[in-house]
Amino acid sequence: MIARPAGNPSSAAGAAPSFPARGSFDIRVQDCIDFLRGLPAESVDLIVTDPAYSGMNRHLRLGHGRIVGHYGKPDNARWFHEFSDDPESYAVFLGECQRVLRQNRHIYIMFDSFSMLTLGALVRDSFDVKGVVVWDKVHLGMGHYFRRRHEQIVFASKGRRKLSRRDLPDVWSVPRIHRAAYPTQKPVKLFELMVQASAEPGFMVCDPFCGSGSSGVAALRGDCDFIGADIDVRAVDIAEDRLARFMATGQDPLEPVR
Repeated sequence: MIARPAGNPSSAAGAAPSFPARGSFDIRVQDCIDFLRGLPAESVDLIVTDPAYSGMNRHLRLGHGRIVGHYGKPDNARWFHEFSDDPESYAVFLGECQRVLRQNRHIYIMFDSFSMLTLGALVRDSFDVKGVVVWDKVHLGMGHYFRRRHEQIVFASKGRRKLSRRDLPDVWSVPRIHRAAYPTQKPVKLFELMVQASAEPGFMVCDPFCGSGSSGVAALRGDCDFIGADIDVRAVDIAEDRLARFMATGQDPLEPVR
């Protein structure tokens, strides 16, 4: 766990540059269910997450062929461990999210088109669904019929809570990342919109599928604390290094400002 700095570095000549104090972060190598079960009830203020689904991986195509081998296994280092997307496992996941989220708080869960049809409705069993945000990736992706350019984000609450911002539409045009350092790496801006809409400084932001840590960067930029997990040690290594470097320099090494 990286604690909040006690103070800013000196800005005297020749000293390290000064950056605003940001929150702490704690990222663990754990299965999402084990991770959530290890958190106290009502201990986080905002959940933002992008689960990696086995259904998505099974249908993924790169160029003209499928990934061959077992996902996340030594014979296929190009991909990562995944969450089983059967309804029973997903219901357990949602139940744990509901338990750890404080009352009168928000949750954002990302879905692709396939998982939205099979799993999206289950969110209503644990939360009060307020709407669906469409992420417009701006650039076209893969697709056998219509080329994919969007994903969905289910926005829901536990109890009652207003948005911190009322100027946001339900379509977010945020360009997807090309040549990302990590598979399915999402833009920090996407998570920043969630944090800006639903968090306050000092909130604990949680991501049980943190991947490369984009959600963590967004949380720290919003002066929030961050706790997350990923089952793949490679993802955690990337995320920990990314967030530590961001806290030290104020720059995101995976999405540098151009």
